[in-house]
Amino acid sequence: MSDDVAAVAAANAELYAAFEAGDVDRMEAIWDDSDDVQCIHPGWQLVRGRSRVLRSWSVIMANTSYIQFFLTDEQIFVDGDVAVVTCEENILTAVTDAEGGLSPSAKVVSTNVFRRRPDGWRLWVHHGSPVLSPVEDPA
Repeated sequence: MSDDVAAVAAANAELYAAFEAGDVDRMEAIWDDSDDVQCIHPGWQLVRGRSRVLRSWSVIMANTSYIQFFLTDEQIFVDGDVAVVTCEENILTAVTDAEGGLSPSAKVVSTNVFRRRPDGWRLWVHHGSPVLSPVEDPA
């Protein structure tokens, strides 16, 4: 594994660790400082601009009492100062409710695009799409 691939893998892991911890400061540190960042959360419309993207993560984290990611099929491609990570997010979560119960597991396929900056790899684009389970044939 090249140094760049290892650094991108670490940056990608930090994205999910920040989300699991519900840590807004860590999430802010992951995202690029430019205002051309973009994010598509599963089921959401496109969110553009650093302040709006970070606000969207804050809202999600404030309303999620527990979340854990198990990443599978992670592929990392580095081309100069841009890196693309594709993966499957296998998610166990609990949305804040009176009983604090866990919701069924979900699967999201994600693309995370990073830019190399002087202080390391920073997230530029996140796109998560839900995987819809196929309908089982009743026969």
